Amino acid sequence: MNRTELKYRILTYGCQMNEYDSEVIASVLDNMGGAPVETDDEADIIILNTCCVRKTADNKVYGRLGQYKQLKDQKPDCMIIVAGCLAQKDKEGLAKKYPHIDLVLGTHNLRELPQLIEEIRGKGPVVRTDDQGAAFLSPSVRKGTTSAYIPISIGCDCFCTYCIVPYVRGRLQSRPVEEILIEAEKLAAQGFMEIFLLGQNVNSYGFDLPGQPRFWELLEKLDAIKGVSRIRFTSPHPKDFPPELVKAVAELPSVCECIHLPLQAGSNRVLKLMNRRYTREQYLDIIEDLRARIPGVALSTDLIVGFPGETEEDFEEGLEFIRKIEFDQAFMFAYSLRDGTAAEKMPGHLEQDVKMGRLYKLIDMQNDISRKLNIAQEGKTVECLVEAVSKKDPGKVTGRTRTNRVVNFAGSEDLIGKLVNVKLIKGFTWGLTGEMCI
Repeated sequence: MNRTELKYRILTYGCQMNEYDSEVIASVLDNMGGAPVETDDEADIIILNTCCVRKTADNKVYGRLGQYKQLKDQKPDCMIIVAGCLAQKDKEGLAKKYPHIDLVLGTHNLRELPQLIEEIRGKGPVVRTDDQGAAFLSPSVRKGTTSAYIPISIGCDCFCTYCIVPYVRGRLQSRPVEEILIEAEKLAAQGFMEIFLLGQNVNSYGFDLPGQPRFWELLEKLDAIKGVSRIRFTSPHPKDFPPELVKAVAELPSVCECIHLPLQAGSNRVLKLMNRRYTREQYLDIIEDLRARIPGVALSTDLIVGFPGETEEDFEEGLEFIRKIEFDQAFMFAYSLRDGTAAEKMPGHLEQDVKMGRLYKLIDMQNDISRKLNIAQEGKTVECLVEAVSKKDPGKVTGRTRTNRVVNFAGSEDLIGKLVNVKLIKGFTWGLTGEMCI
């Protein structure tokens, strides 16, 4: 195939790290003379960049791959590639169940994509999934224009009992600080106002590299880069959240006053079953320290209900704890069994209707909290970074506050990428409306 005719479509599932990997894949294909297209019918290459944190993500990919059998029959030259975490986890099963796949590409093998595309056509499912040793690649293609991801580490050494990440992303691998700073400087020079640091556990950065700065020291170095107006990061782990990190968030001008700190469960017994390695009391100490040092800090979290062995008492204890903290936002899930994790073999797996009943109760409570906290913002004037034209109202734009609240207000496309002051008018569960200050 002539490289200048290469048309590709990337479908991304999962987290911000997968979004970043898709940017890397797009850059690789662009360097091969490729161009993105919007539909499968137009594409010469279709890449599914997959997630496997929850079984629902698996099922979405499996359903799509089943549909692609007919597409492959109609367009035998169309190359179908499965990349990402599901490719790493189910490598042999994918190739066996879906023989119309051309390539199963693991999370550590993105650098090999160009030569693989040239070599494997017509050779049936080829599996290329190393267990470790991923390189950090900087994409030339970025999805947005205002905010950009920078991975500072991949993999994780925590081994929470429910989590598949260490098995598909590998053990902790920190990125050399020089590479991070160079990428941040390039992004600032290109006009990106915000950088978003990524890692399975960002605050364990450098634990595996003697002589590297600790995470809060990395924040200090990034804060000194001219042109970087905002720094965000996800996700930190409560077991690695020292006072020095709280101090950095409080004092560094570009670090946003918004912390995503996964709690997962509000019961000490369940936290122990999850191997989270902190107690609710230790978690609360971090929250109180953040709120004492950073007035108005916004807090978000991840929560899992229905973990194996979770009793009704555990669940109610968790609700009480979450009600006490009052998170601005929470990502809430019913426990999803993951093959190969320690939790898979634990006793006490709950029926789906029990898990979903608890999830709906949690969601209702959290929505009330989020709505109350957003209403409390009414009347305040805040800085917003304008990100896009509103999807629902072309006469409005969507911006984001430093505390990660989404605000819609009247404005035009030329505001995108700019920092503006906005008076918050009306709060809702998922965001606010406002008026730009003239």
